[in-house]
Amino acid sequence: MRIAQVAPLYESVPPKFYGGTERVVSYLTEELVKQGHEVTLFASGDSVTKAHLISPCPKALRLNDCMDSLVHHILMLEQVFQHAHEFDIIHFHIDYIHLPLFRRCLTPFLSTLHGRLDIKDIFPLYREFKEMPFVSISNAQRKPLSFINWVGTVYHGLPKDLYKFRARHGKYLAFLGRISPEKRADRAIKIAEMAGMLLKIAAKVDKVDKEYFEIVIKPMLKSPYVEFIGEIGEKEKNEFLGNAYALLFPIDWPEPFGLVMIEAMACGTPVIAWRCGSVPEVIEDGVNGFIVESLEEAVKAIEKVKRLSRRRCRKIFEERFTSSRMARDYLYLYEKLLREKEPLLKAV
Repeated sequence: MRIAQVAPLYESVPPKFYGGTERVVSYLTEELVKQGHEVTLFASGDSVTKAHLISPCPKALRLNDCMDSLVHHILMLEQVFQHAHEFDIIHFHIDYIHLPLFRRCLTPFLSTLHGRLDIKDIFPLYREFKEMPFVSISNAQRKPLSFINWVGTVYHGLPKDLYKFRARHGKYLAFLGRISPEKRADRAIKIAEMAGMLLKIAAKVDKVDKEYFEIVIKPMLKSPYVEFIGEIGEKEKNEFLGNAYALLFPIDWPEPFGLVMIEAMACGTPVIAWRCGSVPEVIEDGVNGFIVESLEEAVKAIEKVKRLSRRRCRKIFEERFTSSRMARDYLYLYEKLLREKEPLLKAV
């Protein structure tokens, strides 16, 4: 099958540091190539892939002091449109910016929505394009836009051998991701203090969250139970998550998926997560982690972590969250859309 993957340009594919969407696009692209498909990746020029790479910009925008990211994405859409006839299907990962143009394109396409959808500003737009084929990354993510054409839910997946399984429980709690109000690093710090256990924080601070970091989080880093590491890459994550006692995921927003949860599971590390968004779809309470709704419940969960089997955590990852499974799920949707579109294409 001739497949185009269209990625955001903010990070390279895969990203050098943080970048969940770009990381997933990379895993999917490489797995499709591995399975013998002819894949073209539209992404920044510093991306690394075995697919054919087409780039509207030489470097990822976040690390290149970009002043107007829209310009580069519009240019990419023009490139995709010019090549559209060369593909059997086009897979977009860039939210909604492509919808007006590709509504008028003969080549079948679908769009995976990777972000939060409970933003009122986007409702009129998605009502206009509600017939377009969309894919959710969890069932919970769909709720605000239940009226659009959801053709499937595909959970994220990682390459099976990307993370090393570690059978022994570590001695510290881990927090990995972004420092932002909705990720609640402050909760993680309070949990560590209440449990009397070291918390290691590996997280980036975006410009938009710098004030929150300085006012709320930075003073809390003085705690003797906290070690702030900063942003880390893929290689460091393997050690960071694998050597942890548990991952804290104390979110306070409708998380669409939460890639770090399955990264921890791949290492065998249990997850203690708040009951928000996709969490109940990823975590089996009492099996590969615990789902909590208060600081007190989180502390009690820490006391019970040693009862969990790290090998079982890894097994659930292998059964449900590998990139090969993710690719199979998407191929099923690609083929389904092609079958539905075929009579229309013949009529043109």
